[in-house]
Amino acid sequence: MKKPVALGAAGLIGVIVGVVGWGAFNTAMEATSSLEFCTSCHEMRDNVFQEYKKTIHYSNPAGVRAVCSDCHVPKDWTHKIIRKVQASKEVWGKITGVIDTPEKFESKRLELAKHEWARMKASDSRECRNCHSFEAMDFTHQRPKASKQMQKAFKEGGTCIDCHKGIAHKLPDMSGGFRSKMKDLKAAGLKDGGKAEKSFALTTSPAWGDLDKAAAGGSGEGRILPAAPVTVLKLSGDLAQVRIDGWQQAGAERLIVALPGKRIMLAAVSAALAETAQVKSTRHDDETDLDWKEASIVLWMPKANLTADQKALWAYGAEMFDASCGACHSPAPPGHFPANQWVGIVNDMKANTSLEEDEVRFLQAYLQNHAQDVAGGH
Repeated sequence: MKKPVALGAAGLIGVIVGVVGWGAFNTAMEATSSLEFCTSCHEMRDNVFQEYKKTIHYSNPAGVRAVCSDCHVPKDWTHKIIRKVQASKEVWGKITGVIDTPEKFESKRLELAKHEWARMKASDSRECRNCHSFEAMDFTHQRPKASKQMQKAFKEGGTCIDCHKGIAHKLPDMSGGFRSKMKDLKAAGLKDGGKAEKSFALTTSPAWGDLDKAAAGGSGEGRILPAAPVTVLKLSGDLAQVRIDGWQQAGAERLIVALPGKRIMLAAVSAALAETAQVKSTRHDDETDLDWKEASIVLWMPKANLTADQKALWAYGAEMFDASCGACHSPAPPGHFPANQWVGIVNDMKANTSLEEDEVRFLQAYLQNHAQDVAGGH
């Protein structure tokens, strides 16, 4: 009789220990999901918490508060455990002081935000949907613009984080990523620009018809536009002689475009320079009802403004597009519209961005070169 009693007692103790252990584990899980715990370190308390306190998720007429874990920790057990394990790296960050000053935090803000946006995108904004649901929304009580965007997202399968990236925290400087890429491209241009026969203009560049004028400098007799493909013919000091192959519209020969009927601009030159272009063939474009000349023109330009790395150039364009057009809504992919339509779209939306004039030119070139009717780009 003693053995069964002992086994029963051991089993009972095991159950009690299990219940207590499970309860302690769950208590710890809940404690580490509290607002107090999340803001117990100065990195969070002095930075993102102060921003969050100014938002509707912290204080609102309904008195409903969404704390850190409501947005950043899944409710279901499996995903919660995975998230907790992932978050353990933040302990290492605390120990090593990766973001222990406001300056360090700002330098990492974009990287941190991108990680969280990607996580939320991958889960279809799972934590947002714990409270918000397209099916439960009364679109008639929303502002017209919001209602239109919400219904569009509902219809097209959009997700919350596509449009609401700055809902609880200050948006990072979205330009940091793509401008860093251009900085690297320019540094490489200073070293290797013009060495490769097939190259591309980094930014808008002054252009001249002969070496003497180019060496004298000045504003130039024309401009080579961002992302324009060129063939490098020869180098002289800091200058490169290049050939641009494109198309001229009959009667408007000063503008050289990539394709007939497509406003993908490669260069704009003076009337005198336009006359030096060599015409290879002519074509009538039925779509535009215009006559076009296939032509090439030889120009001089600063060699430092050239790159042979088309992949890096388009990566710069892709990040600029995502950062500038993806902060407020989910942007249409470049291949969604034809090349000429992108001109109007970029002009309409550029005022909503912080892009500089030449960056707008590059963005337009990137989108046009990846447009619906420009297969594979140039």
